[in-house]
Amino acid sequence: MQIELIHRPGNTAAKIQLDQGESCTAESGAMIAMSGNMDITTTTHKKQSGGLLKAVKRMMAGESLFLNHFEPKAGAGEVWLGATLAGDMMTYDLDQESLIVQSGSFLACESSVEVDLGWQGFKSFLSGESVFWLNLRGSGNVLLNSFGAIYPVEVNGEYIVDTGHIVAFNESLDFSLTKVGGSWLKSFLGGEGIVCKFKGRGTVWCQSHNPTSFGSAMSSDLKARKV
Repeated sequence: MQIELIHRPGNTAAKIQLDQGESCTAESGAMIAMSGNMDITTTTHKKQSGGLLKAVKRMMAGESLFLNHFEPKAGAGEVWLGATLAGDMMTYDLDQESLIVQSGSFLACESSVEVDLGWQGFKSFLSGESVFWLNLRGSGNVLLNSFGAIYPVEVNGEYIVDTGHIVAFNESLDFSLTKVGGSWLKSFLGGEGIVCKFKGRGTVWCQSHNPTSFGSAMSSDLKARKV
């Protein structure tokens, strides 16, 4: 599977080339276009398996209920994928490891990658941003999307990131919820609320815009215009 990212960074689309016998898994509704010999199989989890419970958990994580599996027939083929919100994309090559992905950032992966749709924990309840995370593990290419620009933050010790700006992070990092200011009141009055403190050594990929804040701003603007 070969991935080419087009029109970066503001309106990125992904062009995925698949050889015969290869397949990729993508979020439902992500397809922009595809070659005529591309075959699509739609399931609630992995190709040739249902997994309704995992599909329900994926919905709770902000992902779609169904996954599409693309596989070319009679030769190579290509499929173009796009994200819901304008922004950038990134690829990550898993090498027998795990990558924790924030809700809504997963776009596609090779069929060899295992998508654990039920990875969760008490620490995952991030101030209403997300109850569930996705755990992508194994080996193969992963395609993620962001709202706005996407950039890596190398952590060696401690680092604090706003929960709504997290795209993904290495599983080698431990994290906990904390406040920004000297008290919880000051933290919420400052507009930051609960943030995520990472400890250890690894990478956190961040996005420049917060989808929740953007939605709230748009909603307020629309109400004002209506009045």
